[in-house]
Amino acid sequence: MEIHTVFLILFLIFFLARTLAEIFNYFKIPPVLGEITAGIILGPSLLGFVEPNELLRILAEIGIVLLLFQVGLETDVSKLKKAGIKSIIVAFSGAILPFSLGFIISHYIFNVPLMPSLFIGGTLTATSIGITLRVLKDLKKERTGIAQVVLGAAVIDDIIGVILLVFIYDFTITGKVDLYQVGKVSLFILMFLVLAPVIAYIFSHFLSKVEKKTQLPGFIPTVIISLILLFAYASHAFGAPEILGSFAAGIALSRRFIIPFAAAMQKDERFLEKVEKEMNPIIYTFTPIFFVMVGVSINLREIDFSTLFFWVFGIVLLTVAVLGKLVGAYLLPRTRLYKKTLIGVSMVPRGEVGLIFAELGRTNGILQADIYAVLLFVIIITTLVPPFVLKFLFEKFEGVKVEYT
Repeated sequence: MEIHTVFLILFLIFFLARTLAEIFNYFKIPPVLGEITAGIILGPSLLGFVEPNELLRILAEIGIVLLLFQVGLETDVSKLKKAGIKSIIVAFSGAILPFSLGFIISHYIFNVPLMPSLFIGGTLTATSIGITLRVLKDLKKERTGIAQVVLGAAVIDDIIGVILLVFIYDFTITGKVDLYQVGKVSLFILMFLVLAPVIAYIFSHFLSKVEKKTQLPGFIPTVIISLILLFAYASHAFGAPEILGSFAAGIALSRRFIIPFAAAMQKDERFLEKVEKEMNPIIYTFTPIFFVMVGVSINLREIDFSTLFFWVFGIVLLTVAVLGKLVGAYLLPRTRLYKKTLIGVSMVPRGEVGLIFAELGRTNGILQADIYAVLLFVIIITTLVPPFVLKFLFEKFEGVKVEYT
């Protein structure tokens, strides 16, 4: 791709994403849907100006990595710890139910072969943490107890998704389950979860001292982005999602990060405020690329709306995709019903995670065109509808008039 073409594509992405986000915001529609709609318009579904390519995928990945860093930076670790058991219940039940039901219904009721049925189950499993957290931020609910449960569950969900992907992919290629590989990935992820925040904390504590002496402008964003990218790489090297590394870096820099030797860092409010102030413009520049790419990756032309199989199978899988997450949330003990509903709906979006599963199945010749189209339909509905439902539920149950900024 020519460099001048890249400039034009980025102009179209930034301009249309911002324009539609503002228009959606004006009509009290979640702005993230404006950015996804921009991708659908620019992508192969309509105009065909933008195709999913490696460069844009990299920029989009940087966007989601930076978004998770920001989420980590704003996370109250004490609330996250309190939400721990609830997050685990929501994550595991919300992963097991859609996977099991998706597989059983596909294989035993609709007679879909074994391998495609496994990929269907996998596609229905993982939550799109990027879309969910962006909606909660737009609603100014990212620091509520509900958000902490959703955040913890979505992170665990992503880890389950990676392990499940290793399991399914190995089984598809070799015809057997490599428990050693699955166990190794699980152990590496556990090690990373323990070590990463502590290492990031020590590194950031050192940076806060150096920053006071540096004379050059741009020190904080340059070094913080370096830290984020390093931890994203390390996370991938450990077998975990890249976003886990950036989230760990954000947690370590958070004002609310508590480890035995954190007292000195807790007092350095000036450094933490500068990190937030100087990083936010960069984060808000890159994150729309991610959501536009979600829209670009959705090709409505590949969906054949005319067949009975599409509608019957699609509606059944959509029901499984939604109820699987809702039932997982309804299993929570000592939680009010409306909060369970809010948590369940927050876990429904599949977005880019579902697309990755579906695309991997298609490119390896496992998912045929008709099944891929059904999965695409399910992903689109579970991506576009939940933001509206969340806005309605917050206003109805919490008595708060949601206003976007």
